[in-house]
Parts: sequence; C-alpha cells; structure tokens
Amino acid sequence: MADVDQPDIICLGEPMAEFSELPDGPPGHYLAGHGGDTSNCAIAAARQGARVGYLTALGEDPFGDSFVDLWTREQIDCRHVHRNPNAHTAAYFISHGPDGHRFHYLRRGSAASQITPGDIPEAYIADAKYLHISGISQAISEGALASVQHAIDVARRHETRVSYDLNLRLSLWSLERARAVVESTAKSVDV
Repeated sequence: MADVDQPDIICLGEPMAEFSELPDGPPGHYLAGHGGDTSNCAIAAARQGARVGYLTALGEDPFGDSFVDLWTREQIDCRHVHRNPNAHTAAYFISHGPDGHRFHYLRRGSAASQITPGDIPEAYIADAKYLHISGISQAISEGALASVQHAIDVARRHETRVSYDLNLRLSLWSLERARAVVESTAKSVDV
C-alpha cells in the first residue's frame, strides 16, 4: 500500500539557477530565478493540485538551498533530492543582444550531471502514478542518461506511467546521438 504522502507524479531532472540580464538596467545586472524543464513541470503540476515529488541532485550551495526552499513552498516532496558537497548546482545566464536572447550555461560537473542509477529510489517510483523525464537529463552526462533509463525500467516494472519531454537541445549532443536515444526512449514511454 502506498504511503499517504507518496506523490502521484515524480519528476526527474536537472534544475538550474537562472540569472536573466535586466534589459533596461545597468550592464551586468541580473535577476535571479529558477529554471529547469522538469522543475518547472513539477511546480506547474503542484499548483494544479497534484501531489508531486522531485528526484535530482543539487550542490550544497546557496542555489541548491534556494531550490529546496522553492519546492518546499510549492509543496513538492524533496525527500529524494540528493545534496552533493563535491559538486555545484547548475546555473545559466540569459543576456540580451541585437539578435535576441543568448544563453550561457554552467552545468559541466554539476550535481545533477553526476546522478547515478544507484540514486534512483525504486519504491518511490513504484508507488507513483507517473514518472516525468526529459531529454535534457539524458544529454547532460552518461550517468544521467543511465539514471533516466533505470528510472524508466523501474516504472515499467511497476506499471508507473512515463511521460517524456524531448526538449531537444543540440548544443548538448549531436543530432545522431539525440536521435538514437530519443527513438529508443520513445518506445518505452506512455506520453
């Protein structure tokens, strides 16, 4: 029997601290915020009344603290958010130029990129109704790719439905690699 506090939706992914340059402000001034496709999905679902949990790894840094505070305020279960003292929370900067927005990422070696299949709690996924994953999580590292696949395998074994946001970012991997991973993954998901 599932725990009363067990989330119906588990999101797995890479949250990122966001710094958006103020277009009308002095150069070099940024507005801090939160980003990451699966984090955004978790927050949107929780705001609609769903019971949501998040699986990821964060650095033991102020940005990681900020995400835990955000998810707690949004009533997202963070029991399985790992804090890695040897890695940073990923971040990105948005600047504005004549050609529009430019994104600059600081994700290499991030805590989320170091997640492994051993960090995926089987019972947590087994008792959920949905697991939500992203193509970005598959692209940030081989360990993250293996972790996403392991989470899908756990979900399949326990009849937990899987939703998949391709969120294709060719700056993270080649088209050929992305195509192979996405086509393989798409065969094993529900939505």
